[in-house]
Amino acid sequence: MSGINFFGIRHLSPSGAFYLREYLNETRPELVIIEAPSDFGDTADDIVKKETKPPFAILAYTQSVPVRTILYPFAEYSPEYQAIMWCHENSVGFRFMDLPSETFLALSDKRIREAEEIADSDENGDDDDDHSEIIEHKPDVYEMLSEKSGDGSHETFWERTLEQCANADAYREGANLFGANIRELSEKTGYDAEETALREMYMRSVIRKAVNGGVEPEKIVVVTGAYHVEGLRAWDNSEELSELPSLPSLHTLMPYSYYRLSTRSGYGAGNKAPAYYELIWEGLCRGDRLYAANAYLSKIASKTRESGSAASSAQVIEGLRLAESLAKMRGGKVPALRDLRDAAETCVGEGSFASISIAAADAEIGTKIGELPEGVSRTSIQDDFYRLLKDLKLEKYRTVTAQDLKLDLRENIRAGTEKSAFLDLNRSFFLHKLRVLGLDFAKWTPSSQDNATWSEAWVICWTPESEIVLVESALKGDTVELAASFQLKETVEQAAEMSVIAGAIEDAFCCGMPAAASYAVNALQAAAVDAVSFEELAKTAFRLSNVMSYGDIRRADCSAVESILKQLYYRACLILSGSCVCNDDASKAIAEAINMMNSVELAQGFLDTEKWTNALKEVSSRDDLNTRLSGLAAAILLERGQMTNDELKTEVSRRLSKGVPADLGAGWFEGLTLKNRYGLIARLSLWESLDEYLASLDDEEFKRALVFLRRAFADFSSGEKDSIAENLGEIWGLNGAEVSEIVNAQLDTASQEQIAELSDFDFDL
Repeated sequence: MSGINFFGIRHLSPSGAFYLREYLNETRPELVIIEAPSDFGDTADDIVKKETKPPFAILAYTQSVPVRTILYPFAEYSPEYQAIMWCHENSVGFRFMDLPSETFLALSDKRIREAEEIADSDENGDDDDDHSEIIEHKPDVYEMLSEKSGDGSHETFWERTLEQCANADAYREGANLFGANIRELSEKTGYDAEETALREMYMRSVIRKAVNGGVEPEKIVVVTGAYHVEGLRAWDNSEELSELPSLPSLHTLMPYSYYRLSTRSGYGAGNKAPAYYELIWEGLCRGDRLYAANAYLSKIASKTRESGSAASSAQVIEGLRLAESLAKMRGGKVPALRDLRDAAETCVGEGSFASISIAAADAEIGTKIGELPEGVSRTSIQDDFYRLLKDLKLEKYRTVTAQDLKLDLRENIRAGTEKSAFLDLNRSFFLHKLRVLGLDFAKWTPSSQDNATWSEAWVICWTPESEIVLVESALKGDTVELAASFQLKETVEQAAEMSVIAGAIEDAFCCGMPAAASYAVNALQAAAVDAVSFEELAKTAFRLSNVMSYGDIRRADCSAVESILKQLYYRACLILSGSCVCNDDASKAIAEAINMMNSVELAQGFLDTEKWTNALKEVSSRDDLNTRLSGLAAAILLERGQMTNDELKTEVSRRLSKGVPADLGAGWFEGLTLKNRYGLIARLSLWESLDEYLASLDDEEFKRALVFLRRAFADFSSGEKDSIAENLGEIWGLNGAEVSEIVNAQLDTASQEQIAELSDFDFDL
């Protein structure tokens, strides 16, 4: 394309951005054509608003499921962003020239589906991530470049060779040459050749239209990745584009973060250190080529001092001298990041990178998040999200640094308005809706106060991924609440187990959405007529019990939940004994379910206690059930005061007798120790019975019993073991404290010897 001015750049290149502005000032073009999806032009007015603060990104997403997305991010030092700002400041027209986002999305969808087909045909295949980005990354080529650069990294090579260029001409010529060489290497690998050819054909057509439309070639500046310069110069008037694939899509601006711009996050067109590259940009704008080096080392020292470690100004000065010396030794003009990091490690970290690692992450990547004016290019659900964020006074938590948030769901009786009185409750409703939608903006953590249904603890941290999920949720509803309602309904409709529906009920109550809860309750009632296992009943009842426990604090009507919980409870009591006819492997799940159902009965006073205790007594007394579960039932009855010491002694004598196989007796005792250990430890008669039982076994029976007893005592604390040893000392007529000391001193050695002795034993299991 004769006469057209091509300025090859690298995405996120501060020198590229700075020298591009110089070049534009020098050439004064009438039109600037920029490599970016051609349908993104409608975002220009929002991009140039003074309230828009980089980093931000243009996000395009499909309007159908599965949602596909592409991102085109900008930093302040992105050449494309500075080109747009220059055009705005100088009243010069510009246009984007790459494939439309609808085509990129279609190509992305095709790649993902092809990968899924391969994965389906390979049992070991993994699903691809739905989120794709427009990238210029050529992995094989850059690996080759890193090997040949002499600096160990293509990133350092680029910084030394091009970010340190002295003027616009040097940068432009160097970038174009760099791109041509990378292109030549890429053609040998065949990387992404088909898509690259399609993109360049389309971009040439956009440039050709501009020329045919009357703009003189000399008055056009094309800003493109250096890789594409040679491809775009190949003018061919005979080219005809075939119909492009496309998926109906929408696009929006969204705030972005420096971490997400970094290659560490997996972004192929990013750079290793976005915050450091911003320092390079600031230094260029100030006319101070050592500004980045000074600022970087100063930040390292400052952050190190904040963490409580010593870092002096003298160390910073020495670090700068060392970095300059290293740069000269390595062929550079000014220190590159590699030189600065080595100098910081030596002078500030005193030879240890670990001591400055946090400071280095802050100076190199940073925590910066972009900003957009209220209402700018957002979907309706994004508008609703940000409105609620402001209304609930949660805006300060929208940072990339995780922050704790404690909520008290009770009414604040000292508040002046109802809105203020229930602020934390409404915050909880909002955060739970985000959780249901799968946003990782807020993560629910266990309350620091035991059994405090009015207290909630959250960890809040904003990420661009949260915004992506939010945008994808626009297909589910126009507001956060509508989208959460849709998600809950979909969960209920797709549920294969009752406990999943119960989980949806719990989520609906947590979200403060009674209509969604009612829908899920009706679905659960319909599902409850089918035969289900005791474990499933227990899981379902446990989740419904949670709903009942915080119903009042969340101002919810739980009458329907109470009714269905009663039904499930009675069914569980009826089938408990039959469910305990199982092997040891299955008994673990049953034991967990028994504990769940027991906690449900204890938590809900409206349930018939007698029915549950009668079911436990049957399991405890029967000999044809799994003995571990019989022991657990006995332990629960003891804890509830439904079994006396005499009854326990009788049961122990029966279960731990010479005629009972050792594995059955020891299995029963294991179940007994699953509950209320301190209560068991205090019953000396129990340990007397166990001592008598073990003394009655022959060597082979003892070895068999030992396996199960070791399993029973495996997770006892050292204090509990001390108490047991003291009990045995008392039984044997010895000093209890001395027995405990001897047993604990020899425990590890004895255990290893017995394990070795048992390794070849045939347990007939």
